[in-house]
Order: sequence, then C-alpha cells, then structure tokens
Amino acid sequence: MDADRPGEPDVASLFAPVAVEETFDGVLIEARQVLGDLDDPVDAELWGSDLIGALASSAVSQASLMNTLTGSLVPAAEAASTPASLALLRVFAAVGSPALRAAAGQAAARLRDQDVADPPWADVIGAPRIGDCWHYADVGGRQESLTMSFAYGDKQHAISVLLDHGRGGRIRDTWVTKGSRLRDDTEREAGRDPLVVFEMIGAADARLRLERAISAGECAEQPDQVDDVVAHRALLRARFDLLAAQG
Repeated sequence: MDADRPGEPDVASLFAPVAVEETFDGVLIEARQVLGDLDDPVDAELWGSDLIGALASSAVSQASLMNTLTGSLVPAAEAASTPASLALLRVFAAVGSPALRAAAGQAAARLRDQDVADPPWADVIGAPRIGDCWHYADVGGRQESLTMSFAYGDKQHAISVLLDHGRGGRIRDTWVTKGSRLRDDTEREAGRDPLVVFEMIGAADARLRLERAISAGECAEQPDQVDDVVAHRALLRARFDLLAAQG
C-alpha cells in the first residue's frame, strides 16, 4: 500500500486472480481489519487504490472492473450495512471511476441516514487541498519526475510519476510520499546534480503534463515499478480529476 506501512497485507495476493463478484466477503473482511485502524484519509485511499489494482488483474479491462464494482460490490456493501461496508463505500467514492464514485457516494449517504457509523475521515476523503507542483528532469530530457502535492488539513502528501520520454512520455513508476518538506528536500537534492533541472510549475501545467502521460500509457518494467503503477493507478486518476475540476 505504502512504503511507510510495510506491515500491512499484500492486497494483490489476497484477491488475485479471482472473479470480482466472488471477492466481496474477502474485501469486507479486509476493510474491517484495515480501515477501522486508519485515521489518515490518504491511507484509506491508498488501500482502496491498491485493492482496485489487485482486482483489475481478474477483469477484462479497467472499465469493466469499475462497472462490476458499481453494479455488484456497491449494492452488496450497502446491503451489509456495517461500519466496515460504509468505510468501503467512502473509499470507492474517493478513488473509483466517476460512475463508481457517484454510486458509492449515494449508497454511503443512505447508510449514514440509517445511523451506520462513519469512519472519522468520511467528510474529507477524496477532496484534499491542492498544494505545490513541480518537476525535475535530466538535462537530456530522457526522463522526468512530475510531483503534485496535496493536504488533508495540516497533513501533506504528494503523488509522483516517473515519465519516460524515450517511450513516448509513458508512466514508468508512481509513488506517494508523506511529509511537509518534500519540495524542499527534492529541490535540494536536485541542486546537487548539475545534470538535473528542477522547476516549480502551476497546478494547471501539472494537470496537462499528467493528462498527456495518462493518455500515453504505462511502461513499467521492473517488478516493483509494475506493482507501484498498478497499486496507485486509481488514486492517480482520482487526483488528476481533482486537478481537472480546479480548471
């Protein structure tokens, strides 16, 4: 889920490969075991993004997976009517496709109206404040790291993508980092290498760069890069949509 949380279970090993419709009991158990202990909404989003990535291995496509989650797991979670199922719906409403977000959000509202207990991050998940954005690249322009920072209250996090311009600007790696000094630390490290160029960019510029990268596709090769790209795919797209909504 996150490099800072090495003790958590490997979601991919729990749910792949198996038909998505057959996983609900396991998903709900996992949600009860994990989400109830989280107080940071980005950790819940990371868990959900990892879950969606794991389930994608059994789906025909990302679109078909989102349709199945919308049509099968959302109704099943609402029918379960437990705090764990409500937390799961809140996560889907944050990192799913637009249709999944809408369906999960509506189902979650109905459960809350039935006095099912919401997680502590229910009112904020999926809507962090957009912060600074930056990128750095080698002077030859072969690879570029693009970072967009966000915050829930005073807790900051950033999502970064490594773009391979030798492969048409495709996404080679994706990762999430927490902390308030990430920009300063990155700029300082980049400044030590004369072959690296660091630049602050606006959120609109970052959105355009990310849009081009998502359209270009993925080119992860190393096993850890493949795992990272798959696990963070849903969260990356949710953050892209957040940037796009800001214009």
